[in-house]
Amino acid sequence: MMAEEAGMFNVTQTVGSVLCCKCGVLMQPNAANMCAKCLRSEVDITEGLQKHVIICHCPECDTYLQPPRTWVKAQLESKELLTFCVKRLKNLNKVRLVHAEFIWTEPHSKRIKVRLTVQKEVLHGAILEQAYTVEYVVQDQLCEACSRIQANPDQWVASVQLRQHVSHRRSFFYLEQLILKHDAASRAIRIKQMDQGIDFFFGNRSHAVKFVEFVGKVVPVRSRNDKQLVSHDIKSNNYNYKYTFSVEISPICREDLVCLPPKVSVSLGNLGPLVICTKVSNSIALLDPFTLRHCFLDADQYWRASFKPLLTSRQLVEYIVLDVEPVSSEVNIGGSKYVMADVQVARMSDFGKNDIMFSVRTHIGHLLNPGDYAFGYDLYGANNNDIELEKYKGLVLPEVVLIKKSYEEKRQRKRGKPRAWKLKSLNMEVDDTGRGKDNEEKMTSEYEQFLRDLEENPEMRFNISLYRNREYQPSEMASMTDGDDFPTIPLEELAGLHLSDGDDDEGDDDDGMAE
Repeated sequence: MMAEEAGMFNVTQTVGSVLCCKCGVLMQPNAANMCAKCLRSEVDITEGLQKHVIICHCPECDTYLQPPRTWVKAQLESKELLTFCVKRLKNLNKVRLVHAEFIWTEPHSKRIKVRLTVQKEVLHGAILEQAYTVEYVVQDQLCEACSRIQANPDQWVASVQLRQHVSHRRSFFYLEQLILKHDAASRAIRIKQMDQGIDFFFGNRSHAVKFVEFVGKVVPVRSRNDKQLVSHDIKSNNYNYKYTFSVEISPICREDLVCLPPKVSVSLGNLGPLVICTKVSNSIALLDPFTLRHCFLDADQYWRASFKPLLTSRQLVEYIVLDVEPVSSEVNIGGSKYVMADVQVARMSDFGKNDIMFSVRTHIGHLLNPGDYAFGYDLYGANNNDIELEKYKGLVLPEVVLIKKSYEEKRQRKRGKPRAWKLKSLNMEVDDTGRGKDNEEKMTSEYEQFLRDLEENPEMRFNISLYRNREYQPSEMASMTDGDDFPTIPLEELAGLHLSDGDDDEGDDDDGMAE
């Protein structure tokens, strides 16, 4: 009965206050019977901890030395740099780290200050918290790779030779933008533009391997590698090699006309045999323009039975559209729209000279109207000596294969006016061997065609960063967008980034529009 009565009362315990044994301030009791101020005056928990540290920084590659030989890349006042600075402190395991933050210092002062807050148990279990500042003195020292480059810029360990055996460089213009977008060549010591490709030189074999893997993810390639012995230290049993990676890109490019080999055609369900390459990524997209059947070939499938294009984009002929009659409804294939149509066309070179006309079936019926212009392959007047084509006995070739709509007439009215956007470019050396004025004009023409492809094909811009042209005037910008049915890049796709001549200055942290 008494137990039940005792349970009815709640006994609350109160913590009394005591006076500090040194200064007499009223405080909560603790094991030392001293207030925090007096406790700090008696005990310094930061005693024995480092307050000054010297760190080594490589100004060329912006990395910091993590002894004994590891170099860590970190930006000023970043999480990575804060972690690096804390790890460089000795005896920090004697206390409990509670908080760490940077104290702002002038960027060129070669000083980095970090404020640390630590806790430690002192005097019979009392927990004391204290903040202190650590000053890091930054000393410039070239890392091993950068010192080798400074001593001899041509001293490289691994090279990647990118090649594509075609008569134009449009694939390399596109690949260059992908490399810039993903910063894939940031570790390259030197980049050299060659006749049919680009050479990349690296100071480390692992960087070259990583770059080859990147290229294999964006274009269909096959590669082989080799190494050459440079030196051998018998006493330490050390070998120094130079590694070479030979990477060949598939010669099939976007807008190429391809005659599939019989075995490939059969393996793809009797596709074609005449097909158009509509897109090249890590696989090749092929489309039958007469049936709208399509397929994708990855790199392994292509190189097992490699074939070359029947006609390339440099052999396109301009036609004028006389009549269009749709045959099928709109079809969406891989994000692109197609409409089958019967079209009557005539070559621009024949227009007004003779009455030769062609009736053909095309996959771009939704883009064409009577009076429009279109680019296509002239199989009627072409002299084809393709080995694969000869294997199809009784195959009747179409007279014309239309590829895309032409805007040449409308571009003539806009000729000479600058674009509202620009592209970055790799810092490449140019191999001047065998180059002349004709070659420069060819490069300029091909680059201009690449820019036009970006304007006409929004899908190509998905992985490419575009930048606003600072030199572009708003009045000119308005005049560029007033054309009817003229392909331009919307300004909202540029995302506020700026790029001026000789200056890669970015206005915002947003990414640009991609190919």
